[in-house]
Amino acid sequence: MIRVTRLAALVSLLLALSACELAPRYAVPATTPPPAFKEAAAWALAQPADDQSRGAWWNVFGDADLDRIETQVGTVNQDIKAAAARFDQARALARISRADLYPTIDAQAGETSGNLSHAVANPLPNRRYDDDIVGVQASWELDVWGRVRDTARVARDQAQASAGDLAAAALSLQAEAAADYMALRGYDAQAAVLDDTVAAYAHALELTLARFKAGYAAEPDVSAARTALELARTKATEARLNRARLEHAIAILAGEAPADFTLPVRIVDTKPPATAAVFPGDLLQRRPDIAAAERRVEAANYKIGAARAAFFPQISLSGLVGSEAQTPSALFTGPAAVWAAGAAGVLKLFDGGRRRGVDEQAHAELDEAAAYYRQTILTAYGEVEDDLASLRLLGDESETQAAGVEAATRSRVQAERRYAAGYANYYDVVTAQNIELAAKLDLVRIHFLRMSADVLLIKALGGGWRTQDLPVSHLASISAEGASK
Repeated sequence: MIRVTRLAALVSLLLALSACELAPRYAVPATTPPPAFKEAAAWALAQPADDQSRGAWWNVFGDADLDRIETQVGTVNQDIKAAAARFDQARALARISRADLYPTIDAQAGETSGNLSHAVANPLPNRRYDDDIVGVQASWELDVWGRVRDTARVARDQAQASAGDLAAAALSLQAEAAADYMALRGYDAQAAVLDDTVAAYAHALELTLARFKAGYAAEPDVSAARTALELARTKATEARLNRARLEHAIAILAGEAPADFTLPVRIVDTKPPATAAVFPGDLLQRRPDIAAAERRVEAANYKIGAARAAFFPQISLSGLVGSEAQTPSALFTGPAAVWAAGAAGVLKLFDGGRRRGVDEQAHAELDEAAAYYRQTILTAYGEVEDDLASLRLLGDESETQAAGVEAATRSRVQAERRYAAGYANYYDVVTAQNIELAAKLDLVRIHFLRMSADVLLIKALGGGWRTQDLPVSHLASISAEGASK
């Protein structure tokens, strides 16, 4: 009883010590976000101002084809499936690490038979022996210095970082699909302009041939008209080639073979939707890549605690309850009962500097993770500034280009009238036609660049994602403090 009392007292003391925490107190690395984005001066606010995209952010474009594509990307894309599998692995590792917080209990049963040597068993009447045993054995490492807790926290934070990686991958691929879709619709619009141009040039060639046969036009005029027509046809074919490539790219993003995927030609005249304003500091909550980087900082912080714990003794408890007898029939009798309980501690006295090196490595990993976190934030600020500048300046370009198209159209009409009146040759008409066509194609290009820039801005703002979307409930907290993370 005295030994049992001493053992119980020792266990109570060790359990009290298990509240020790050797990891540094975690704090998110300090950053100083600017009060506002520099390029946001002319940012058109959505009405109402809280109309920020949530979840299916692509719905703001009101395009059924885009909605279908994005749904497929989110559910079928193989890169997203791979990222989801990596998250599942990290989540499983978190569960494995957390299991070390609890005792290991094994049921055991065995039968051993043997025969002692004559030299050893000479005084004994029987050299043969049998040993049957059945029981339950338990072992438990007391987490006195927090090594197991900190290791479990590392795995938990890494699983949450992996969840952020999954969200970032999905956002990136869905934004890529949306940008490709806008570019594809841009080529649809360019092809429509070119088809109208080809029809107009073909009619002009017919008129020029008629004038040539009647003696009112020279042969170079016919050649110039034919050249303009064929070049317009070439541009139309090139637009359709670029469209086909984008359709194949979208098919792959949507998880389909290009041969099985078709997007019907359609002219889209949607205007870039307004996006609600977001302040720079909000990106820390809206961007999954920033959240993933912050989770890795906390994981590195707890690695330091696990490294420090290696300088202290590793203490474990063990126990056994069961029966042992020479024959199976006697196993479950009172005299066969056995039990054992004990505690053990191991302290490394010399390891050639290994523990010191592990501790230094953990500190360096924390510095690296913090630097990467701050750099991720800076990159996010830069992406938003770039996309805001693109929207603002492309809007200006659209206005000036529209004015240029009107001027080019007037110039082409005047050139055709001067040619019909005999005051100019057909090369003047072709020159005016080329200028007008280039202006129209640029206007279409700028419009869909604005649509793509809007997609990229939504992506840079984190889409509809929020930090609260990081999984917590199924990654059971390691402590009350850990649950609040």
